[in-house]
Amino acid sequence: MKMRPIPKLPRRTFPRLGLLQAVAVVALFAVAMPAARAQTDAGAIQNPQNGSLKDKIRADCIQGRRTICGRILKVLPGGLVVESGYTNLLRPPLDRSWLVPGTVEAAREPNLVEANEPGCVCVGLVYLTDIPKSRAAKPKPYDYVIIQGYPSGQYTYTSVGTTQRTVRRFSAILQSAILANRDASGTNKPELN
Repeated sequence: MKMRPIPKLPRRTFPRLGLLQAVAVVALFAVAMPAARAQTDAGAIQNPQNGSLKDKIRADCIQGRRTICGRILKVLPGGLVVESGYTNLLRPPLDRSWLVPGTVEAAREPNLVEANEPGCVCVGLVYLTDIPKSRAAKPKPYDYVIIQGYPSGQYTYTSVGTTQRTVRRFSAILQSAILANRDASGTNKPELN
């Protein structure tokens, strides 16, 4: 009995098959992961009663976030006092950076009313903390900012002479806003760290 050799498949067949399988697996995860993450995030935000106090504070911060677009009036060691409501700063190419030089022409919309929706334009004087660090440009009075801010209480500063002003305080970092709100509520439980 004569044995026939087993026919060999071309070598390039197996690597091609492996590549196709790898692409299919990556595509499957690329489609499934954002959907799963959105469900997890949406559940934490929409139903904070079932979660911890940290989840509720986080949901409140996200619900209260505002787009701060305005002129820097004062640069303080901890942050910036900003007159927000300059909606024409939201145009390209200005919206590519969080800090815009004061040489740009911008005007505050006179009849602008702040909506009660996440991400809407903030109107009025605010104190902005946790701004991005930049070696290239430092914020100066009369420059402009365009940034997302999360509510983190109130701030009192001296505007002129001995005149004290209390304004809303916003943080550019969500985690910092959560911690500030937690500290303001007086609940320093270990579960929030």
